[in-house]
Amino acid sequence: MQSYIFTPGAGVDGLKLREHDTPEPRAHEVLVRVRATSLNYRDLPMLSGQYGPPTPRVPLSDGSGEVAAVGESVTRFKPGDRVAGAFFPRWIAGRVTTEAIAMQPSATHDGWLTEYKIFDEDGLVRIPDTLSFEEASALPCAAVTAWSALTSFRPLLAGETVLTQGSGGVSVFALQFARAMGAHIIATTSDEAKAERLRALGADVTLNYRADPDWPTAAKHASGGRGADHIIEVGGPGTLEISIRAAAVGAQINLIGVLAPRDKGMDPSILSRNIVSIYRSTVGNRADFEAMNRAIDARGIKPVIDSIFPFADARAAFRHFESRTHFGKVVIGH
Repeated sequence: MQSYIFTPGAGVDGLKLREHDTPEPRAHEVLVRVRATSLNYRDLPMLSGQYGPPTPRVPLSDGSGEVAAVGESVTRFKPGDRVAGAFFPRWIAGRVTTEAIAMQPSATHDGWLTEYKIFDEDGLVRIPDTLSFEEASALPCAAVTAWSALTSFRPLLAGETVLTQGSGGVSVFALQFARAMGAHIIATTSDEAKAERLRALGADVTLNYRADPDWPTAAKHASGGRGADHIIEVGGPGTLEISIRAAAVGAQINLIGVLAPRDKGMDPSILSRNIVSIYRSTVGNRADFEAMNRAIDARGIKPVIDSIFPFADARAAFRHFESRTHFGKVVIGH
């Protein structure tokens, strides 16, 4: 079998194919034939050595496949089952703990960019029959992050306003889930072609944050003067102050990413002028993943796939993702 190995600090050019024996599952373990993997923003700083330990390993936290074999005492799966891996394989349900998130693929152990992968049976979920392997590979990080942001800490209510930022995986999934939950949706972008696609997916209003630096005022106007009840904040410190300005009283700001540059410190007085909750997203647990899959199946939601690259062209997939021109998820088919 073949696996890609990355050396932190070497970047995309440091991805190397390695040949090695196919592993055999032990008690409570499942061998998965990987059929598709997908990229997340975290994968780029990992390759460049900015995130995670400096140990070479197999990249990518997200993937799907079919069960090829099971070890002794496995009760949750059988050969032929279609599965995906939980982002935190030890976080089954309940509140987050240090122990629950101590393990994550590609950060603490080998990831999904391989032909076969061993899992503890508790770290897998069944994928919806309505999704292809490529679509299901987009779920573990981005989709579960969006789902838990809208359902866990302060559940979204029908009729409330959700503001999403950009057209990356988490933001697009959040738009789709919010639409299915009956929310009013405002989406920001700097690209008119992407704005059209966001509206086609269900955004009620799109705002160009580059053309209108005062877009929080426009967001409040578009929500009847209230502001957004849920904000999918992917910019981090660089955009948090702006998001607070766009928020309704009692809003939840779901702090997910750090994509925007931080030009200056945040004005602390804005926190005293606005009553909001800031929730630091931690993706979600296996129970969140399973609940999300039921909703996807029931509502016919389809992950938005930007492009699919073959396994042999994995470096090209990373370079395309690095360009930040994608809309939705970049997938590597196996």
